Amino acid sequence: MKRDPRTVILEPVLTEKSMRAHEKSNEVAFVVARDANKIEVKRAVEELFKVKVLNVRTMSVAGKTKRLGRFEGKTAAWKKAIVTLGEGDTIEFFEHA
Repeated sequence: MKRDPRTVILEPVLTEKSMRAHEKSNEVAFVVARDANKIEVKRAVEELFKVKVLNVRTMSVAGKTKRLGRFEGKTAAWKKAIVTLGEGDTIEFFEHA
């Protein structure tokens, strides 16, 4: 069963490091569903943004322990995907960030 691309790609990662990677090697980073695999991420990006995806790298980011006074909690774990786009392909959202 094919998943809806909007449930696979959750949001872009807009950090200095991801912007530098976009400018240098045409890579974009997204927060993706924790159960999404590389094939689903590739299909979702190609369908949503009408670009050619050359490579997908995924990584699970562990939640961090945070304290506020004597109270301790944990931030949510999440999954990140770094997508390499084909030559000449761009995603408008990252161009204006």
